[in-house]
Parts: sequence; C-alpha cells; structure tokens
Amino acid sequence: MSLRTFQLPTVIRKTPIVLLLFFPAQLIPGLAAISLTAFSSDRALASQSPSLPVAQKDQTSESICPAQLGTAIDAVINRPQFRRSRWGILIQPLSPQGINRVLYSHDAKQFFIPASNAKLLTTAAALRALGSDYRIRTSVYDAGAGKLRVVGRGDPSFTDVQLRDLAQQLKRQGVRNVKQLIVEDGYFKGEVINPNWEWEDVQADYGVSVNSLILNQNAVEVTISPQKPGQLLQLNWSDTIAARQWRIENESVTAQAGTPNTVTVSAVLGQPVLRVTGQLAADAKPESFGLAVLNPAEYFLQHFRQVLAAEGIRVERASVASQVSTTSERELAAVESPPLAALVAETNQNSNNLYAEVLLRTLQASTQNLANTSTNNDSAEIGLQQLKVTLSALGIDPESYVLDDGSGLSRHNLVSPDAIAQTLQLMAQTPQATVYRASLPIGGVSGSLQNRFRNTLAQGRVQAKTGTVSGVVTLSGYLDIPNYQPLVFSLMVNQSDQSIATLRQAIDEIVLLLTRLRSC
Repeated sequence: MSLRTFQLPTVIRKTPIVLLLFFPAQLIPGLAAISLTAFSSDRALASQSPSLPVAQKDQTSESICPAQLGTAIDAVINRPQFRRSRWGILIQPLSPQGINRVLYSHDAKQFFIPASNAKLLTTAAALRALGSDYRIRTSVYDAGAGKLRVVGRGDPSFTDVQLRDLAQQLKRQGVRNVKQLIVEDGYFKGEVINPNWEWEDVQADYGVSVNSLILNQNAVEVTISPQKPGQLLQLNWSDTIAARQWRIENESVTAQAGTPNTVTVSAVLGQPVLRVTGQLAADAKPESFGLAVLNPAEYFLQHFRQVLAAEGIRVERASVASQVSTTSERELAAVESPPLAALVAETNQNSNNLYAEVLLRTLQASTQNLANTSTNNDSAEIGLQQLKVTLSALGIDPESYVLDDGSGLSRHNLVSPDAIAQTLQLMAQTPQATVYRASLPIGGVSGSLQNRFRNTLAQGRVQAKTGTVSGVVTLSGYLDIPNYQPLVFSLMVNQSDQSIATLRQAIDEIVLLLTRLRSC
C-alpha cells in the first residue's frame, strides 16, 4: 500500500502524523493494523491554504477580449508541469440563454472526480426537493410504563445544547424517573460510512459516521502537550465520554527543548486502540488532532444519561435500538434543526462532509413512494435516486454525472464540468437561487475561499465551491465582473502529480483571467 502526505482538518497542527485506521474486525478479518500517511477532503485544507504567490497579486489590468480567452487559458493548462494532468473546464455567461453559450470549453462533457464540488449537486437537490425552510426534528416519545424513546432523524447540528433542551422539556413535563431509556438510531438505513471512502478518511473528523443520532458532529479533539523532559506526553480530550471509547497506548516522550517534533497518533485497524508515539520538545506548543467518534449512538446515549441526571431525572436502564418503532405515541419533547437554508450554507461554506451526507439521506423524506418501491432500503441509495429525479426535473442531464455519495469524499463520484455548470445555471432561475448562491464561499471573504483571491479583482466577486482530494482540485461557481456580464464556471483538474498549492494557483490564475474580460 502506498503512503501519501496527510493534512488533517482545520484544527490540526503542522507536524505530520501517521494514522493507523480502525475498522470493525468482522469487516476485515485477519487484518491487524495499517499505517497510512494520507490526505483527503477539501474541508481538511480549507483554513490552511497558504497565500498563492501568483493568484494573490493583482495581475495586469489589461483587458481580455472573449476571442483571446481561449489562448490565455490554454497557456495556463498546457504548462509542462501539467503534462500528466487532466483538465476539464466550462465557462459560460450567467443567463437563461447562457446555458447554450460557451466562452471556453475543454473536455467539458468528460467525467472527472469532483471532490467537494459534488456538494453543489447535493445541496441543489435538497433545496429543490425539501425547500429552504425544511427542518430536521429530534423527538422524545412516551412509550408507556415508564419508558422513553428518543428518535433521531439525523440532525447534523445537534449538540449538547439541544440535548439539555430535551432534558429540560422532560423535566417540565414532570418526568423524574425513567425505567427504560431507548435511543433509536435506525431512521437512516444502511451503512453509516460509505464503503468506498478511503480508509484514512474515516478516522478523521471530516469522515465521521452518518447515523440518525448525531451529537457534536460525531467528532472529538485530542490535544497532546509536552511535560518535563523524559516524561510522557499528556493527552487532553475535548470530551471524556468519547475518550473512554478508546484504549490509549502512550509510548511518547517529552524531549529536550529545541529538538524536532515527531509525535504520531495511530488508530489501530480492527481495535479501539489509539497509540501515541514519538516526541514533542519541552518548549513545543500543544498539538491537536480531530478524530471521529467510534460509536456515535452509544456516545449519544451516554451524554443524554449524563444530562438527564444533571436535571434530576433518574434512568434505571438504557439501550440503543437499531429499529424505529412505528407505534403512535405521545411526543413529550422535541427540538428542530435550523432551516435547511442554514444547513446548506454550512455544507458549502465550510465544505462540511457530514452535513452533505445527512442532506443526501434526508432526501428520502421528500418522496415516500420512491422509498417504498426501491429494492434497496439504504437511505443513501434512496437519496441518490431522489437526487437524480430532482435534478432531472430541474433540467440537468442525468447522464452527465454519476454520484456515489453526497459529500465528494468517494473517488467513485464522476461529474462533468457541464453537469456542474448546468446546475449553477438552472438553480439561478429557481426560487431558491438567492439561498443557493449565498451558501457558496466568497473569494477573500468567507468559508473555504477566505484565504484565496485576497487583494485581487476577484475578491468579493467570486462565489464558488472548492474541492480537494489528493491529485484533484476543483472550483466551480459564479463570478461578477466589472464592466462585463456575470459568468458561471467549472474548473477541474484530475490525475495530477503536482502539489495542491500548485493546482490551486493555476485555477486561481484562470479565475483572475476572467475578471479581465471586456466586451470587444
């Protein structure tokens, strides 16, 4: 197995680490442990993007005529360092007629791995099928005889704050003793992790399980700090309940001040074991690691018991159920997520994979008929079917993309620049146009584009979705140009041996070329 450079999510430190990934042993019998240094996920690099030397400088203000655009873009993508890279590009005017006009096209109908550009399709389908005001409800039901049922429906925004709200509602209802607490984690059917995601992704906090009872985004942070030279490094967890799901093997050491930092964190495949090895210098700053919670449903249950106890509610027995009861019972307490518009904004602004996967599975709520007639009860599969139905009704060619997940983590996703451009064009003509466009990061201002296009003509004018996995960089969205018509663009590069920074720089150069367009 090859080793690849790994950069962890936004909270992660500068020192390279090794992750040994955990999977249930029954899934991969006989496999003990695997050591990977890997990178995957646009979200993981969102706040770490260094300033790109070319794209961050104002280019010449000399205008470019539309007839010159092709030559200018070709000069970028045909550089010698890109001879092994595949480029897919489509640039069009933004207008009802723009979908049939092309300013520049390069393999626009070919398939590419879209990375997080897949979220553009997922969020478009969710807005169209469910509406921008749709909310995800978490309920507590009276099951009789002192039993309570908690039914989660996959709210990705659910935190300890909402958990306390539920407990306080129950207290106001007069609940003081619970003979049996059942948390039902079966609203979403099928695998909680896409089987086609790369192994290194599923232990990071950008590749968490997508289940029905989500708490604190199913993620936890561990911070490793030096002590006195010769002592073990100290581990501090953001959540002790999540920490107890791991067995820690700490083989690290605090080194003398000024020595190199080589600390590694390893999750052992097939076992709930977390190994800490290597060293931090005594004068080094603490290192933080974002990890996926191992057992999210049990994590939810233990937190709820703790919160109920704090409100003076005693729980005698508690368990997790994988099936959702169909009996009609009185709802004692409930909380709702923010409206779908806010969930979509989090999905696209911060390239949140968990939110995207929840939106995909929530599409099953938009068509019970499809769920009933499907031969596959997997919520993600039903969501993918409904996504295609919804986008086809919008006018997007169903043959122009093949999706395997909602977030873009899977390398089985195949999307053409033409499909992305169609989505951007057609969504701009819908009642959800403002919400959809506002969900996109703004160059030099917000989200995963906050550190790009600063001090250029594109700052504040480009609204686009980023996408990054190893060897893949994408950027697609809208661009308002001074003294020229607004544009829709989709830029994709695949199968590249160049660094992420180099690929992003080239993509940003192309966007900056577009800002110089004038009618001539």
